[in-house]
Amino acid sequence: MTMSASDQNRLRVAVVERRPLLRAGIRSALDSAGGIDVVGEAGEAGHAVPMVLGAAPDVVLLDLDLPGSASLEVCRTLARAAGVRGVLGMTGRGDDAGLLRSALMAGVRGYVSKSAGAHEMVGAVHMVGSGFMVAGDGAARLVMGLLRPPARPAQPDGPLPVLTRREREVLDLVARGYDNRRIARALTLAEKTVRNHVSVVFAKIGVNCRAQAVVYGREAGLGLAG
Repeated sequence: MTMSASDQNRLRVAVVERRPLLRAGIRSALDSAGGIDVVGEAGEAGHAVPMVLGAAPDVVLLDLDLPGSASLEVCRTLARAAGVRGVLGMTGRGDDAGLLRSALMAGVRGYVSKSAGAHEMVGAVHMVGSGFMVAGDGAARLVMGLLRPPARPAQPDGPLPVLTRREREVLDLVARGYDNRRIARALTLAEKTVRNHVSVVFAKIGVNCRAQAVVYGREAGLGLAG
């Protein structure tokens, strides 16, 4: 059966949350939002990856409070899964600096409190589904503080002369919050070519993840338009 255009535009979301009542509440909020289909649920790390690979969601809402390092291990796997646009982390620990740093390094595209209202959570899901990074006010301040690159001397030859023109274009779009798919469309490039450019840019400017690249690019004056 062929999907209609409206079906194709609906956002497919999977929920990984260890507490059944909270998981049910999150599902209810998403189901009531319109434009979202909850396509899978899991309550523990061991079930999360097979569920996501089978359900093929666009966005994964992931409990960052799973025992031990299970959440981060799951996140690393899901962040690389084909078809997943982003992992949105949830935590009940507040603005935990160590957790946020680890989650960002593991590949989360967003960070929301489990106590967030339905409107905030649904909005965060849509933002991640559209390729943006998301953080609440407190988390945003932590991102800037934790991931700010070392101070660099002023460059007389313009922003980031170590980069080629194309690499600056790529970093500009990364700094706007674009994922590789959107960058490829914007620059009329193959997604594989964009991935290669991103890897080279990260190596040249000395960052380890996209969140660091966003901060780095914006400090250089990129990513501010559009």
